Amino acid sequence: MLTQAEFKLQVQEILQEYFDSCDTDEVIRSIVELQCKEFHPDVVKKAISISLDKHPRERELVSRLLTCLHPSPLKDRDMEAGFNILLDSLDDLTTDVPEAKNMVANFLARAVVDEVLPPAFLSEQNNHRPGDAVIEKAISLLSREHCTARLERCWGPGDGREVSELKVAMDQMLQEYILARELDECARCVKELDAAHYMHELVKRGVKIAMEQDGKDSSTQHEKSAIDAMAALFGFLVKNAIISEYQVAKGVDRLHRGMDDLKLDVPTAPALLADFEAMLHEELPTLAKDEKKE
Repeated sequence: MLTQAEFKLQVQEILQEYFDSCDTDEVIRSIVELQCKEFHPDVVKKAISISLDKHPRERELVSRLLTCLHPSPLKDRDMEAGFNILLDSLDDLTTDVPEAKNMVANFLARAVVDEVLPPAFLSEQNNHRPGDAVIEKAISLLSREHCTARLERCWGPGDGREVSELKVAMDQMLQEYILARELDECARCVKELDAAHYMHELVKRGVKIAMEQDGKDSSTQHEKSAIDAMAALFGFLVKNAIISEYQVAKGVDRLHRGMDDLKLDVPTAPALLADFEAMLHEELPTLAKDEKKE
């Protein structure tokens, strides 16, 4: 069982990854796996507060995430409690982000439009917090003509890159690397992905692509294999601080957890993964399989 502080740290990492991947299903799965229902209100507060000093894209992603988290795994009471915690901490948030109150008002109004919060929540808050500028601003936003259409675009038109698009870009880049074996060019493409917290997906997909090639091509036994090339790539990326050892370790862990499915496509997958790990540890002697820090 995690402590509340440990839960918050886990949620922060989940959210940072979400801003890269836009994968709401993965957020839901991760929060459910933490098994800390009593801390679920902190997800609301953490998601919104993190987005305040980012760009409109991230704030739109958070608004959309809240609709996906409700009514499961986050119940009505979790959403309301989370917004209450947020409102109670506004003075501190405003110290770091002067526009925090205006943005929180937009989050409140948008949550009502998205049916994440009941309209009665604002009425109750108005009674409990008389004269509160944030509550009054949210009520005002909901009173405007065409408020639903306006609030659906309150963070602008951009909603970020879809996870499916990111995965396609990764696959194309990795396939090109397997053919050309150009480390510098592949590293440049990885930087352009601008998805530092989603690099474990790159590791997983890269090793899987290499497994599929080596598992079907016996000739690679006598020349540099795709698995060898992939170990060289991730060693190069870590050494040049393009991805972290944590992301590599997490990607390898995901491959182990998905081994049953991998073996259906590549029967030799366990041996190939063992080869990859041995080669990787030659490239990165300090890499720990159970590393938890990024």
